[in-house]
Amino acid sequence: MTPPRLPFSRQPLRHMQDRLATGLITAGGIGVLLAILAIGIFLIWETLPLLAFGDTVSLNKLSPLAWGTLKAALAAMLFATPIALGAAMYSALFMSARLRSRLKPTLELMEAVPGVVIGFIAGLLLAPWVERHLASTLLIIIWLPLSAVFAGYLWHRIAARFRQRLPLSWAGLWLLPWLAGMTVLAMWMAPLIEQHWLGGDLRRLLDQRYGLDYATRNALIVGIAMGFAVIPSIYSLAEDALADVPPTLMEGAQALGASRWQALWKVALPTAAPGVFSAVMIGAGRAVGETMIVLMASGNTALFSASPFEGLRSLSASIAIELPEASPGGLTYHLLIMAALALFIFTFVVNTLAEIVRQRLRRRYQRLGGTR
Repeated sequence: MTPPRLPFSRQPLRHMQDRLATGLITAGGIGVLLAILAIGIFLIWETLPLLAFGDTVSLNKLSPLAWGTLKAALAAMLFATPIALGAAMYSALFMSARLRSRLKPTLELMEAVPGVVIGFIAGLLLAPWVERHLASTLLIIIWLPLSAVFAGYLWHRIAARFRQRLPLSWAGLWLLPWLAGMTVLAMWMAPLIEQHWLGGDLRRLLDQRYGLDYATRNALIVGIAMGFAVIPSIYSLAEDALADVPPTLMEGAQALGASRWQALWKVALPTAAPGVFSAVMIGAGRAVGETMIVLMASGNTALFSASPFEGLRSLSASIAIELPEASPGGLTYHLLIMAALALFIFTFVVNTLAEIVRQRLRRRYQRLGGTR
């Protein structure tokens, strides 16, 4: 049945509204592109006077800052990516629809927590606690993933009637008491391990045997805090990509004899690979550009060190600290502008490469018969 046609007198008004909306959207898109272009031109223009300083300008002044930026981002991604992608895979493909409708919005609300709040908690609460319980912290980081795998093994080995009482679709709830118990167990075991096997003081052992100095605010604290801030972004985008995989593909794989785990790795992940890759790249972009968490939890020491127990200083933190006090036209001012230009170029290149790879993956899987 065809919809009734509007009266002729109302058609020009509708067309005018459509043209106006289209023009506003187009103008907004062009405005955003021009604004980005203007920012890039401004940063390049303000960096050019560095050429007049001759040999006094050296990239060695920015190298520790660039290293600290990459070190902080890498620590955050190592912490956030496995958790976010694991949660996305479970939420999209295994969790019950009722539980997913309640937990997914709650996890996405974590993204609304300001970075300054996370940095405040990390610098004033998390850092002193980790310093006092370093062995417990490291043991928890290692033990919790292993205990989760062990819980899955036990669930697979128990009798079928017990598995019905602990359904996999609700594992997000019944696994929490298990992980809480494993955390308590790790905190109880850590002092014993430190006393009998590590000489009674892990920090002193690291210093004397390996030459690793422990700073209160270090890359480990930054990785945990900034990883917490990055998890919601990666989870939300990756979960949407995995949830959009047609159920018929999963059902077809299982009908051919594949288990749900095999269908996840062989069908769902390759199909959703463009969206998952974009989610990880967006998370990495936020980690590189994060300022307040690094500023408050890193110690702001410009060190060229790979140790996770030493501090760091990022480009964005240096800009936030020194730019308000730098005199316009001076060497420090132009160096900070150069740091901003480096961040701008890095973010632009990463996002561009992410989009190129995403488009290529999408075309590849479309040729293979995918639907994305």
